[in-house]
Amino acid sequence: MTPHHGAPCWYELTTPDLAASGTFYSGLLGWQIADAGMEGFTYHLASVAGTMVAGLWSPTDPMPHFWLCYFAVADCDATVAQAVALGASVHQPPNDIPGTGRFAILGDPQGAGFGILQPLPGGTGGAFDQMKTGHGNWHELTTPDPAAALAFYGALFGWTQSSVMPMGELGDYHIIARQGQDIGGIMRPPAPGLPPNWLPYFGAAGIDAAIAQITASGGTLINGPMEVPGGAFIAQALDPQGAAFAVVGPK
Repeated sequence: MTPHHGAPCWYELTTPDLAASGTFYSGLLGWQIADAGMEGFTYHLASVAGTMVAGLWSPTDPMPHFWLCYFAVADCDATVAQAVALGASVHQPPNDIPGTGRFAILGDPQGAGFGILQPLPGGTGGAFDQMKTGHGNWHELTTPDPAAALAFYGALFGWTQSSVMPMGELGDYHIIARQGQDIGGIMRPPAPGLPPNWLPYFGAAGIDAAIAQITASGGTLINGPMEVPGGAFIAQALDPQGAAFAVVGPK
């Protein structure tokens, strides 16, 4: 099994307005946006200091506007088969991305969507880096059954629960780790009617400045700023097109 199996490796935004989304996130996270040059398909790549961190695309058919988190796998086809055996659904069967690898899009047994990528030899890139701004930093799964989710992702990716934080009426927040590194959390929905989903957090240079930029650029603050263990602060928001995301950084 590849040493990268189960590692966060990519973030992908489905948006109705590529130009507007690119402008919003460039101003917020310092991204540089460029067309990927795919034949017959418009896909924009976001990078920070030369490192690709995310992709943006617009569907031709009506779709929700959302962020999708991808995780690296050793064998895309085998992982899809294992996920289905564990109760997952397949939204996009395994397919090749020229020059990148083989990917698929799945729904976990509770319905949260996520992607997997079997990268070409050479690695998973640097989209996830908790030490750099503009990169993926944290991954939060909201699900009605955290215990079942822990079991599913543990079997599929080898993730473990490193700690549990009680949150009063909201229940417990389960910190998930990969090879000893905390990469995200799992919690119950904070309000009725919220569908299961993965929420990506991106590193910000300062949380107050990020919140000001979000609101000034047409985004909507949902929650925050809120201090989290370790001294960092988080804020959750909707971008101007309605996609949910979060930022994390110092005050």
